Amino acid sequence: MAPLRAASFNVNGIRARMPVLKSWIQRVQPDILALQETKVPDSEFPLGPLQEAGYVCAFCGGKIFNGVAVLSRGPIQVLQEGLDDGGPPDRERLLLVSTLGLKVLNTYVPQGTAVDSDRFHYKISWLERLREFMERRLSPHEPSLWLGDFNVAPEPMDVYDPEGLAGQIGFHPQERAALERLRAWGWVDVFRLHVKEKAHYTFWDYRIRGALSRGLGWRVDHIWATRPLAAKSLRAWIDLEPRRGQRPSDHTPILAEFD
Repeated sequence: MAPLRAASFNVNGIRARMPVLKSWIQRVQPDILALQETKVPDSEFPLGPLQEAGYVCAFCGGKIFNGVAVLSRGPIQVLQEGLDDGGPPDRERLLLVSTLGLKVLNTYVPQGTAVDSDRFHYKISWLERLREFMERRLSPHEPSLWLGDFNVAPEPMDVYDPEGLAGQIGFHPQERAALERLRAWGWVDVFRLHVKEKAHYTFWDYRIRGALSRGLGWRVDHIWATRPLAAKSLRAWIDLEPRRGQRPSDHTPILAEFD
């Protein structure tokens, strides 16, 4: 049996990125694909081309911002859209499904804008709420995947200038500590299980001239697995081709394979 291939890709607007996405899907053939920042209401989600490519789709969209989707080669059971604790659900940021024998959690974590802003504190609170969500809806002893744009680089090797970027959004000690608490719940960073070197990134800011060619990136997109599933992981990698093409997202896909 062929390995199961899972991927995560922040497309930064699925309609604008459809040519890139279709070409990439045809080339790479992921079995499970988590998308973030689809930026399209559910009524306008481009189901047709993705179904033609062989995917079942589940999605939670917004009119302008955010939006998450899960594409699978098998049937999808939607388990939860958004957080379920009575606070702001942020439906367009979280999607939990069951597919191909796995629970799959796709998140687009709030970015946080400026340190110590209301949105920064909301981000920290959101990550704490997410941990409580995992306690209720998942088990570290069962095979599960958590994919998405976490908007946090976990380690110094995950940013191009750890000293210069220390304390900035996406690499702030509070964000990293909150993410570490989530990891300690029972997740394994599958990419780092297989790739130990620095300078592997998934995001390059449009606003920095030549960021990709100059290696000025961040690894904020992730594939994490519970330990039973991580033990079956075969490899993990980042595919730079979509970022190098025409009209790219500012992110590029991250992938992993499982036996």
